[in-house]
Amino acid sequence: MTTEMEATRDRLLGALRRSTPALRKNDLYFEGEQPLRFIAPALEQQLGYRLSPIVINMARYVTDVYDTRMDIEGFRFAGQDSSDEELWSIFQQNDGPLLSQQAHRESLALGRSYAIVGEGDDPEVPLLTVESPFEAIHEDDPRTHEVKNGVKIWTELDKTKFVSFYHPNGRQTWYKKGNLWVEDSVEENDFDLCRLVPLVNDPRILGRFRMGKFDQRLGRSVFHDLIPLMDALNKIASDMMVSAEFHALPRRWATGLDEGDFIDEATGEPVDTFSLIAGRMWGTESEKARFGQFAEAELTNFHNTTKLLTQQAAMLVALPPHYTTFTGDNPASADAIRSAESPLVKRVERKQQALASRWERLQRLTLLTLGYPDTPEARQIETLWADASTPTIAQKADAIVKLVQARDAQGRSILPIQQAREDLGYTATVQSRMADWDMENTIDPQLAAANRELADAAAPGS
Repeated sequence: MTTEMEATRDRLLGALRRSTPALRKNDLYFEGEQPLRFIAPALEQQLGYRLSPIVINMARYVTDVYDTRMDIEGFRFAGQDSSDEELWSIFQQNDGPLLSQQAHRESLALGRSYAIVGEGDDPEVPLLTVESPFEAIHEDDPRTHEVKNGVKIWTELDKTKFVSFYHPNGRQTWYKKGNLWVEDSVEENDFDLCRLVPLVNDPRILGRFRMGKFDQRLGRSVFHDLIPLMDALNKIASDMMVSAEFHALPRRWATGLDEGDFIDEATGEPVDTFSLIAGRMWGTESEKARFGQFAEAELTNFHNTTKLLTQQAAMLVALPPHYTTFTGDNPASADAIRSAESPLVKRVERKQQALASRWERLQRLTLLTLGYPDTPEARQIETLWADASTPTIAQKADAIVKLVQARDAQGRSILPIQQAREDLGYTATVQSRMADWDMENTIDPQLAAANRELADAAAPGS
């Protein structure tokens, strides 16, 4: 008899299968392997092997632009001035900087990715993994919008298929035997928090309908709006190369020839028309034969169309003009660069805010796995991100120094030195070393020498 958990598992596996075509489409565009669009079938057949699609991989470029501005630098509890050493240590022992980059990249490209916190081989270090949306899916509680259930499916090296069903108080795993799922293991806890955490790009509140079926807030790719423009851009680029082929081998005309002039003497077969265009020499004994070639047009129209499509794509994803290299050779000023990048920076900061709550949920799960109580402080963990903008070091340092030197009415610094070091991009380890150096520099050398003499005098045998 099928249990309610098994029924939910099968329903989620069905949803995972239905989501695969959309994921595969995004994946093809991200890898630059999408088919060529807007090309006449007759032309494609006539050109044959000479029609090699030119793919300008705008999808990967846009994904990288956003991804490179979304680096995690630490986690801290509410009220702390610096990153929490234990959480950051666990994150680093799990290769967190690499995993977070992979998760962000997958989320931006495919619309979502997943992360799971579980028990590792070392009881002091919970295991953090990131998962592909091709292998995982979730559903939210319609009332609380928390993750209600989720599944993760994978295949071992021996071809055995496994599926784990995650719920707020545990996990159950099955393996495939024939056509049946056989129970493998069960984990129960009182976390009231699902271990499968989605990292969704551009989530909607109520999702949207697609092909008559409800797609529940599963996100969308960062280049979703660019797909028609990328198809047009690749088509224009491919057309330009075909036109360049004819421009390098101009079209020829001939009069006064008969059918025998188009027969290959070696094989007795008709000569392919395109082969004639591509460079075969024509010869005839007819005195009435005349030969010539048509003048070819320039490729400027392709250049202008390519530029227009690229600028439209850049506008949709807030890429600065200098990112598309159509602004000329003169470098822009620092102020102009910051102004041009401000829409992109704001979009990245919004994505950081959306993903921060998920990474904080993962750190909360890390603490629960270690046996810590679920305190209010654990519910207010903050994710520390690298600055999404690109100011110069000199400008940034100058602004921070002025804030540290500025005083309020009580004579206190407006910006504490610890926050200044964090804003300058120093890691938690370097900040800790700086704090030790500060302590050493504030000790009076004479007082330190007197303390050493007193300690030596009090030592046994002195």
